[in-house]
Amino acid sequence: MSVVVVGSANLDLVYTVERIPRPGETVLATGAASYPGGKGNNQVVAVARSGAEVAFVAAMGTDDASGTLLAVLADAGVRAHVRRVDAPTGTALITVDASAENVIVVNPGANAALVELTAEEREVVAAADVLLLQLEIPLGTVLEAARTAREAGTLVVLNAAPIQPLPQDLLDLVDLLVVNEHEARELAGERGAAGSVDALSEAVRPLAPAAVVTLGGEGALVVAGGATRRLSGHAVDAVDTTGAGDTFCGALVAALDRRGSERLGLESLVAAAEWAGAAAAIAVTRPGAVPAIPTADEVEDFLARR
Repeated sequence: MSVVVVGSANLDLVYTVERIPRPGETVLATGAASYPGGKGNNQVVAVARSGAEVAFVAAMGTDDASGTLLAVLADAGVRAHVRRVDAPTGTALITVDASAENVIVVNPGANAALVELTAEEREVVAAADVLLLQLEIPLGTVLEAARTAREAGTLVVLNAAPIQPLPQDLLDLVDLLVVNEHEARELAGERGAAGSVDALSEAVRPLAPAAVVTLGGEGALVVAGGATRRLSGHAVDAVDTTGAGDTFCGALVAALDRRGSERLGLESLVAAAEWAGAAAAIAVTRPGAVPAIPTADEVEDFLARR
């Protein structure tokens, strides 16, 4: 059993503030730090720390930031298939306020060069049991990776974030869609306009055979096989929500990878989402994206105490 993540890698520049500035306003930071980040990088580390064998297909520059990111991947036990390109490694400017909310601006940098998968990269995708994708790399690459996975019988999981219009030929290749409630409503258009849980589950049902909708601290919805299950959230003291959704996605996929052929059944998805929800709850109690991601032992201990 194994997972491959095709996606982005960034160095996060994080400023902590009392409140997010309004347009035209300057505020003074109470602290600053840099952390490994990027949706693909966050998710692949979350997969690894949840105990799954995982590979990462990505692009980075040849700068100091790439050295930092590669060291983190090696420490996590990730098999890195990283292109080194003539562009700066991606960066993200993140502002985190006193209530742990954030605003993020991403400069893709080298991530934009991850186009036209090589034969070796396609082999990595085809050899995996599960493929996890996001939308911080060119959409054409996401589509190519999904097609390669489908031809090989690999399960395709798409975290449709940052949100953008998705072509139907990509959605046709997705086995499991993972989105937050705002992304779900935007993808679904008018079907997602209503605010109820029932309306939200009906909004995502036509988009993929199965879906998980994260609801922040309120938990998640699992939609599969014509049924919907609502999962409760965990009450924690949040410090920084950056990367919480990525932690959820990586932990979810790692848990599904352990469940074999039954992984897209409702009960398997519910169990995996419960594991992922615990991982994300731990992550928001710590600063940064990758540094906050818990290990499998930490998740098991958290669930045992709950």
